[in-house]
Amino acid sequence: EAVYGHKTVAAFGKEEDLQQQFNETSNQLRKTYIKAQVYSFAINPIMTFINNFSFLVIVAVGAYFVYRGTDAMTVGTIITFTSLSKQFSRPINEIATLFVQIQTAIAASERVFEVIDEKPEVNLGKELLSEKAKVGTIEFKNVYFSYVEGEPVIQDFNLTVESGEKIALVGATGSGKTTMVNLLMRFYDIDQGSIMIDGVDIRAIDKNSLRQSIAIVLQDTVLFTDTIENNIRYGKLDATLDEVIEAAKISNAHNFIERMQEGYQTKLIESGSNFSEGERQLLSIARAVLAQPKILILDEATSSVDTRTEKNIQDAMVALMKDRTSLIIAHRLSTIRDADKIVVMDKGHVVEIGRHDELLAKQGIYYRLYQQQFAGNVI
Repeated sequence: EAVYGHKTVAAFGKEEDLQQQFNETSNQLRKTYIKAQVYSFAINPIMTFINNFSFLVIVAVGAYFVYRGTDAMTVGTIITFTSLSKQFSRPINEIATLFVQIQTAIAASERVFEVIDEKPEVNLGKELLSEKAKVGTIEFKNVYFSYVEGEPVIQDFNLTVESGEKIALVGATGSGKTTMVNLLMRFYDIDQGSIMIDGVDIRAIDKNSLRQSIAIVLQDTVLFTDTIENNIRYGKLDATLDEVIEAAKISNAHNFIERMQEGYQTKLIESGSNFSEGERQLLSIARAVLAQPKILILDEATSSVDTRTEKNIQDAMVALMKDRTSLIIAHRLSTIRDADKIVVMDKGHVVEIGRHDELLAKQGIYYRLYQQQFAGNVI
């Protein structure tokens, strides 16, 4: 994190604080390593002493019985027993020698088992969303959800989105907008109520089939260390290069890609850190365009780009959203004036529904949000 965010560290003048934190962590690691080595070095002499002492005891006791003339003990028996005892102690010595490595492996295994013990997603749905069916109508009925038991995030949420409608979800931070998207994608399952697509409960739909019918452009753009072509093709793995280029043109990404020396073969590094935020956003939208979804979700799709790039994105989105059910989540209210319906959320509830002008006339929560963003402008 410190390396990736070195500019932020420098901008806030936190180099010395970070250096001190690094030194403290390094010193703690050094002390722990020295302690482990001391234990390791101490174990070998101790085990050697125990083995030699055991050997001495066996020989002394055997010699005593031989000297007494006991028939059960002979010199041959003593030699055989001491030889076997060395074979028995050798594995113990080897384990002691590997003490540090064993401790390291135990610590690592704890982290590995944390991942292994995670419960896999349950996919009990068997229904498939037909390619020929007019998929797109979404209905939320009395939906309740909480990340932590007893702390509801969504409460009695009700909303119907008709096929082809463009719906905007707005509200203050923490109102539950992004959570509703996560529930629709079944990243989480609801506690109560139902979410239906064309009358079918999404819990009865195969997850792969459900998610293939929905394209989502996330607020935090996720790209892979691969070429531009393959990152766009992630929306449709069997797409041809021509289809990839066409998707880039629709999303207004083609121009900046063509200006690059290697074009569509340009490789992204570190999740696209060699591209600007706006360029990464355009690539993410191109991927959604290529997927040709029945339902489109834009989660803060233009919140991280400049005004010019936002205009390019909006032009692409107009074409993409045509005849598709679209859910838009945005804090920049200028991007959603043309939505068929604006749904205002507050603390997990729907508090207002209407078009832009209707909600302004009510002078409720939407009006106040709008005023905060455009204070001093004529509405």
